Amino acid sequence: MSDNRWSANRRTFLKTAGASAAAVGLAGCAGEDDGSVTWVMNPAEEEIDIQVQYGPLFEYIESEVDVEIDGQPTADYSATVAELQRAEEGDRVFADTSPGAVAQIGDEIDVTGMRVAFGAEQYFSLITTTTDSEIDELADLEDEIVASGAPTSVSGTLFPLLMLSNAGLDIGGAPGTSPEDFELRTSDHTTAREQMIADDSIAAAATGAFSTGPHVPAEQFDEMSQEYVDISAEYDGAGSRDPELQLLAVSDPIPRAPIVSNAAWDESLKTDIREAMLNAPDDAFAHESDADIAEALNIDPELLDMDEDELSESEQDDVNLVEDHELWFSGIVEATHEDYDPVVELGQSLGLDWGEL
Repeated sequence: MSDNRWSANRRTFLKTAGASAAAVGLAGCAGEDDGSVTWVMNPAEEEIDIQVQYGPLFEYIESEVDVEIDGQPTADYSATVAELQRAEEGDRVFADTSPGAVAQIGDEIDVTGMRVAFGAEQYFSLITTTTDSEIDELADLEDEIVASGAPTSVSGTLFPLLMLSNAGLDIGGAPGTSPEDFELRTSDHTTAREQMIADDSIAAAATGAFSTGPHVPAEQFDEMSQEYVDISAEYDGAGSRDPELQLLAVSDPIPRAPIVSNAAWDESLKTDIREAMLNAPDDAFAHESDADIAEALNIDPELLDMDEDELSESEQDDVNLVEDHELWFSGIVEATHEDYDPVVELGQSLGLDWGEL
């Protein structure tokens, strides 16, 4: 592996505000032999600069394979899927996607591998409320407002809809149309959590466990879900962040998100990159130091050495933001379309037409 570590000033990414801008980048991929590969970057949380987060992995790939990774963030899950659908024959395109993409456009993508978090190949969706809420169970959410992730987010919206349906609430044609028994406000995992905390009119938040899990005391998981205790990489951090939230529901285990590629691209370079990722050492998924992340985010690295009681609320938020920019997965393992059958079955349970999402 190269001794050159990634830094914020070393790499210039093509930044895009959304799908239309990113499409310009993809249009130039087909047939060119300039040694570059487009990587469509799927955002999960608004506060995360995904280019900073993925820096170590991109540098590792470039050090192992004679290639330049051109990271292209999209606006949301749907925009990531749209970029993959735009890819033509021979376009050199990888992407990190939601598990739902495998069910939605499975014929147009190859599954490169599954991202695993510290040995865990599955993760969870949570529905939470505030500690002063009058909501005690999911059935109490009738006629209430629920904040959630993006409409096609598996952990942020789709699994929560299944949990709400199983609790007896009429979800109507959601996420394509409005639920009958409650109002659904979609955004992203971070925004859903923050809106619920700040706005008393929002009764609950549906997110991936990586967003709200640190706000829920471990005892609540112990009482509600042994699978979460045994499997979730987020369990060790339970109750580590303020404000405390009240747990309403935990989903069944969900296969972790994949890395995928354009199925219409057949080149040895694609195989070389895949093999490099599957055989990557631990340090390919870690920044050299939290101070490097802080500098990339224009945050004072000295805050990282201060005790929690020395930090103001805004400074603590900055420290948390640095921690959140650590790459959330610690490896990539072999996977196929079949590994995402639980997501396909989820869609069937909800009566989804993936092609219309």
